[in-house]
Amino acid sequence: MSTTSFSSGRSHTKLFQELQCSPSLMVGLQQQQLICFLAVDILLSITAFAGNFLILVALHKESSLHPPSKLLYRCLATTDLLVGLVALPLRALYWMSVVQEHWSLCRYARDAAIITGYVLSLVSLMTTTAISVDRLLALLLGLRYKQIVTLKRTYIIVTTFWVFNLVITLSRFLHHPITFLYFYLVISFCLVISVASYAKIFCTLRYHQAQVRDQQQLSQTNALNMARFRKAVYSALWVQLVLVVCYVPVYTLTVVITHTKKYSLLLVVTWSVAVILLSLNSTLNPFLYCWRISEVRQAVKQTIRQALC
Repeated sequence: MSTTSFSSGRSHTKLFQELQCSPSLMVGLQQQQLICFLAVDILLSITAFAGNFLILVALHKESSLHPPSKLLYRCLATTDLLVGLVALPLRALYWMSVVQEHWSLCRYARDAAIITGYVLSLVSLMTTTAISVDRLLALLLGLRYKQIVTLKRTYIIVTTFWVFNLVITLSRFLHHPITFLYFYLVISFCLVISVASYAKIFCTLRYHQAQVRDQQQLSQTNALNMARFRKAVYSALWVQLVLVVCYVPVYTLTVVITHTKKYSLLLVVTWSVAVILLSLNSTLNPFLYCWRISEVRQAVKQTIRQALC
């Protein structure tokens, strides 16, 4: 299997991206492998778009969710829909250009796919983190939650996610290392915040359960509210865990790439598989919503029945 080494002053990650459109390296891939990657990207593009389109329609119909919380899920579904509508088709175009050995088109498709991929993945990561913080605030603030966590403030936060990540990602053309430093910092920060939020949530829930056992009484309304909240927390946690599982391979390989000076086709193939796993998250999320959120599941069923009738 062919390898490429370097000792230039360019960043390792940037050179690795350039080598993904290098005839000297990419021609070593078998035609069947290229077609397989192309087919998987097309399939995931269709499933991600269709699934998240249904979720957005369902969330539009659903009125029982608190509006700020629903907005966060809509933002997450929108990023997943754009993965299917934009990012994955660009990846498919990239593989088509490699198959045809159209290297100028390959570079354009690669850069466009990288930009959209970074923006959408970072927005998704920040949104899932915001969902964990939202659940924590709902638990800690009690009746003040709806006064403090308003729809307007949530819109501002979501808009900030999109604008800031887009600007930082585009800055890679000016100073590439800044983008990757930001990438590492955001992932680390979001993971720490999410872990801390869920840890605090479960500790607080356990404390409340202990109080209930001591008092040996709990109104039926409070018990029902606590059960609903616990279900919402587990739903958000499932989304977070699946996202982490899908993101870890890309994050790990990025670290490997930044510390290696010799690239092989095996690394390119492994990276491509990791990117597919990352994209798979956008297809899995709609199933998670339907599985964990009964209101969304019913709305999706109703939407499908109406479409078929």
